[in-house]
Amino acid sequence: MTERLWFRLAVAVGGLVPVLAGLGGMLAGPAMFGAESGLDEDSHLRYLSGLLLGIGLGFWSTLGEPAQHAGRFRLLTAIVVLGGLGRLYGLMVGGLPGTPMLVALGMELVVTPLLCLWQARLGR
Repeated sequence: MTERLWFRLAVAVGGLVPVLAGLGGMLAGPAMFGAESGLDEDSHLRYLSGLLLGIGLGFWSTLGEPAQHAGRFRLLTAIVVLGGLGRLYGLMVGGLPGTPMLVALGMELVVTPLLCLWQARLGR
């Protein structure tokens, strides 16, 4: 397989995380985490889940020709990294979250930036 095909496969598989988490949060709300909340928290979680779904779909929209979508890929990466920094801050002030949240943190602060660097290299 060519490197571009491997890259597309990596982005497609990586995009499953925000798409599935976003859909799950939109449809299940806090119950996705086995929790209950008030109406405001429920509404906010479903809104943020919709944003997460949009981010995943945005990454998928770059699959056709990665070099043509460098700006979009970088913007989406910056959004994900900012979210990861917020999660990291929460870890520092609130303690260690569960394994799914730690995996998400790794995706946000390690995997996504590495994919962005790979995309930039392919674009040259």
